[in-house]
Amino acid sequence: MSGPTSAIPPILSMRGISKRFGGVNALSNVSLDIFAGEVQALVGENGAGKSTLMKILSGAAEPDSGEILVDGRRAEIHSPREAERARIRMIHQELALVGALSVAENICLGRLPRTRWRLVDRRAMRQEARRILARLGSSLDVDAPAGVLSIGAQQIVEIAKALSQDARILVMDEPTSALPETDAKKLLALVRQLKSEGVAIVYITHKMEEIYGLADRLTVLRDGKFIGTETPEKLPRAELIRWMVGRTLSELIPQHAGKPGAPLLTVRDLAVRDARTGMPLVDGVSLTLARGEILGLAGLVGSGNSELLGALFGRFGRPAALAVTINGRPFLPGDPAAAIRAGAALLTNDRKATGLVLPLSVRENAMLASLSRAARAGLVSRRQEEALSAPVLKRLHLRAASSESQVSTLSGGNQQKVALAKWLLTRPRLLLLDEPTRGVDVGAKHEIYELINALADEGVGILLVTSELPELLGLSDRILAMHRGRVTAEFTRAQATPEKVMAAATASDQPQEAA
Repeated sequence: MSGPTSAIPPILSMRGISKRFGGVNALSNVSLDIFAGEVQALVGENGAGKSTLMKILSGAAEPDSGEILVDGRRAEIHSPREAERARIRMIHQELALVGALSVAENICLGRLPRTRWRLVDRRAMRQEARRILARLGSSLDVDAPAGVLSIGAQQIVEIAKALSQDARILVMDEPTSALPETDAKKLLALVRQLKSEGVAIVYITHKMEEIYGLADRLTVLRDGKFIGTETPEKLPRAELIRWMVGRTLSELIPQHAGKPGAPLLTVRDLAVRDARTGMPLVDGVSLTLARGEILGLAGLVGSGNSELLGALFGRFGRPAALAVTINGRPFLPGDPAAAIRAGAALLTNDRKATGLVLPLSVRENAMLASLSRAARAGLVSRRQEEALSAPVLKRLHLRAASSESQVSTLSGGNQQKVALAKWLLTRPRLLLLDEPTRGVDVGAKHEIYELINALADEGVGILLVTSELPELLGLSDRILAMHRGRVTAEFTRAQATPEKVMAAATASDQPQEAA
């Protein structure tokens, strides 16, 4: 079945769901239908009410009003156990496996098979785990501890655990947010397989490519209210964004209107080679960047744009470069500490792996790159850290319970704001931004866009790498297209079109046209 039809009743309906927390309306009279054999994307900004609605569906929270119908009959779901009896399972963004237990034990947890002597029947448990994993096309070792598995493999175990309980309705909350691309593709293929088997899937994601490549229908919430449900074919991306944030795409990405100043960064013939293969990552790139200018670097994966930012920040040691200057002074990239002293800062494209220390607090993460500013006689003052970080976090509109909140508990957008705060506290003149809005909801994206424009207006020079072409075109004063480590074309804002930029970013035989 490819999706719902008028002849088939919904497997589950939520009617008039409302929920208040204190004086805040988290949900106001929200309704939706879920059909067997469909993937329904639940879309909205952080705070739109998606998680609250799904917590109610999974029994983790109770509504103040409204009802849930399963197969047309009212269902009393007041706990996760009652949701499981209704064959509803939720796979949270933060996986809930027991790392010390085996794959088989996790899959069968809560319903371990027993022998007639009431001991755990480990043979039956392993057989059951292998049967379910085989259904998913997985050959995971059922005796392996779950804690040693990759995040992608742990996601498979979570799905297997849900299927072991004969789930008919599966809620997946940002399932690919922490997965590398290869594992994400496998998971999406698995979602399509479950759909073909008749499982109803509610899929929460902020990724447009997943929404439009996977979902049969889209349901949008905004500020706790139901905005609408539509098929992807009838709801183009620009309209979806308007539903989500109440603004059009052009309003979402404000163009930079500043005037670039004197040269800030000059690069001549910079080259970087892969230490393992010797192949060029960056191949003789030259460019200039003015104070207050946003220079976009367009390119597909492997184009060398991210490697160029890394090289300028000293990620690869000392690359071969004829000349680099920052603020008129010669600079030889060698290590991040030297780059920071020269006034450079790099926001990496993977905040969880290289941008943040997730178990630490907001305050501790924000101060990671500028601890010396809060030190007295070699000792770091927590009070000084608070005094320095608070204004920056306020400027970024950080939404956290306090500066002592653990960063891992924040939404993706707020985590990204902390990563940005870490670099703004170094007071950079040159800001290297690699995918600054990756894994961020639409509302937080708009706030980051406004911050980028404001920093440029203050004279900061910005090199911007983003895989989202509308973002690149909207923010950049100029664009350099890269392909296989080389600059293939340069465009002013007036010259840049999606077709021209993509053509230059995919052509291997164009001459270099550097600034």
